[in-house]
Amino acid sequence: MTDFRQYLFPHDHPRLASVRGMDPYAYREHARTPGTFTGGLVEGWTPLYLAPFRGITEDGTLREDLYDLTPAAPGEEAPVSAMIAAADRLLELLDDDDRAQLQHPVDAPEWQTWANPEFMQFDTGLRLEFQPVPVQEAALALVAASLSTEGYAQVHAMMRINGFLGEVVGLPAILNELSYNIALYGDPDLRAPWGWQLYGHHCAVNCLVVEGRMIVSPVFLGAEPDRIDDGPDAGHRAFGDRIAQHLAVMDAMTPDQRAAATVYAQMVDPAMPPGRVHPGDERHLAGAFQDNRVIPVEGVQVADLPQAAQDAALTLVATAVSLLPDGPRTACLREVRDHWAETSFSWIGGHAPGDVFYARLQSPVLIAELDHHCGVFLDYRTPQPFHVHTVLRTPHGNDYGRAWVRQWQAGR
Repeated sequence: MTDFRQYLFPHDHPRLASVRGMDPYAYREHARTPGTFTGGLVEGWTPLYLAPFRGITEDGTLREDLYDLTPAAPGEEAPVSAMIAAADRLLELLDDDDRAQLQHPVDAPEWQTWANPEFMQFDTGLRLEFQPVPVQEAALALVAASLSTEGYAQVHAMMRINGFLGEVVGLPAILNELSYNIALYGDPDLRAPWGWQLYGHHCAVNCLVVEGRMIVSPVFLGAEPDRIDDGPDAGHRAFGDRIAQHLAVMDAMTPDQRAAATVYAQMVDPAMPPGRVHPGDERHLAGAFQDNRVIPVEGVQVADLPQAAQDAALTLVATAVSLLPDGPRTACLREVRDHWAETSFSWIGGHAPGDVFYARLQSPVLIAELDHHCGVFLDYRTPQPFHVHTVLRTPHGNDYGRAWVRQWQAGR
């Protein structure tokens, strides 16, 4: 296991010293500086969220037969009553100005302003670190009331690791456990569509419910480093299971199948077309502001793999959607199985234990990506095993539950 501490910048290194003492709003302005790395990211991402939402596709053709809005089947219902109670509690704690800042229409484009970098490109909703403790607790209680127990633990772990990183590099004003925004979309209701959004560094979750159905997508979970080695949470590791599950898929293939799944042998490969490695997203294709991206199918068809590889791929999917509570998770996994014959698996990099890699499982109803990244707050220029990003998307128009919302609105 690589020791991330060997890559710490010196305390007085310009990467850290130049921003030490800034609050999130001052750092946001600093990040927008033209000609800088972050300024280039902001310039490229800013106009994208305003594009009319269609959804991610494989070839630019939107399939509109995938998300029929029917009430949740028995046993598959979302915990809507508990969510309403938690949302109402949060709203009761706010004054009119804060409620107006928190809430947006259910189909508002602000859904698409989430991002995973540490700089606050958009200040959508309320910034948790600047709220009174009761508001912070109520906001996290809404997240907990919506997600599975293990799902909330994953989300909270990303936030705790972010705080740990801030302590390690001496930037707690920029990187802390509560440097996240929360927003509410629509009005809490048992049947009508509404939801919430939490986002910040290495953690972004979008959740919508309607007619007892739930979708949690897009989701971004990441960590640098992926483990805590000191303090009360020492020993926690964020992505060990996911790494092993991805490697298990590759291990269960034949050599020819592994070769077919491997689109590029190197993380930065001379055979890659220009732009395949993005300055911010690196190999990720479905990250923030990519709501309408065309992502062609690559690699191998999962249904053609040995049963052991298919079982490992299903385990990978189950982990990717584990933020969902039991009922909605059951519904989601059934939809993935229904499209198993159209599901692909692709790979970049090595597949031996300890190797860094990028992997994507892609179906008409789900995209799950995992990528190892270069250093941002630690000093390394090639991807390392302890810096992990994961993305979950619902292609063909149902990110943010948007396909369901449109059907609801059309049926009123």
